[in-house]
Amino acid sequence: MNLPAPKILVVDDTPANLVAMRHLLADSGAEVYEASSGNHALALCLDHEFALILLDVNMPDMDGFEVAFLIGEDEKLRDTPIIFVTAAYADDINRVRGYHFGAVDYIAKPINDMILQSKVRVFLELYRARAQLKSAMAALEDRNAQLNREIAERQRIEESIRHQATHDMLTGLPNRTLFHDRLATAMQRVPRHGAGFALAVLDIDGFKGVNDTHGHPAGDALLQAIARRLGGGSRANDTVARLGGDEFALILEDVADTASVLHRCEQVCETLAEPYELEGRHGPFMARVSASIGVALWQGDEQADEDLIQAADHALYEAKGAGKNRCVIAA
Repeated sequence: MNLPAPKILVVDDTPANLVAMRHLLADSGAEVYEASSGNHALALCLDHEFALILLDVNMPDMDGFEVAFLIGEDEKLRDTPIIFVTAAYADDINRVRGYHFGAVDYIAKPINDMILQSKVRVFLELYRARAQLKSAMAALEDRNAQLNREIAERQRIEESIRHQATHDMLTGLPNRTLFHDRLATAMQRVPRHGAGFALAVLDIDGFKGVNDTHGHPAGDALLQAIARRLGGGSRANDTVARLGGDEFALILEDVADTASVLHRCEQVCETLAEPYELEGRHGPFMARVSASIGVALWQGDEQADEDLIQAADHALYEAKGAGKNRCVIAA
């Protein structure tokens, strides 16, 4: 992990002291910045992140205590370690005052080379360790974010695959697989809730003629329009499914009696018999089709799902044989 070299700020109003510090810190491995006043130091702190500030206490205009106080007031700067450099090291009052303003240590003038270099080395090691930890945490956060994105994308793909496995690609309606699952659920729910349900299967009368005359794209558009009408006319707890070709199925929940079921299916016939504005191989045209519907009411636990489907199919054949565009209830 390659981290940039740490930076040290030396603040002293005496040029000779700055030169001396520069030489002492030449081999520290840090970039050394110099400020000759408190204002200059604060300006540099706004532009750079310093691993350590060596701050002279006695300066004109703004002394080291004031500089330390202003640094401590800034949320981004307050954790920067400050070592006060002062000739008044023996003054306990000044020392306490310095700690109050944020100093982490003191170095007395005249400066002992080995003490300065030793203390600077400790703070630079702490800074590097903290920087490495911060970089590692940032990398971990990036990796976690990437993992979360990958998980979300995988979930999206899995959900898409599940949807494709249970829904018709052309109309978006539940397919035969999901239809059987919904039918089994309806059969299990009836004993608990008491309300009955009915199964309606329907074929589109005249669909083949549209397909043959105007082309398969027009036939597909017609099936999509029919699916929208079926979905728009159904209740929230009903199921509208496409079983294949021009064959659809409706699971009608909360059925009260035969008359109400017949009324609902007749409404479906009326809705589907309305004309469709479509685009065919020869241009725009108006398609007119109808629906033949066979309905079977759920008779109870002794009736299997295939028995219910077969009863609805027989009723559908009766509807077609009786002239189409009608609804027949299985006996």
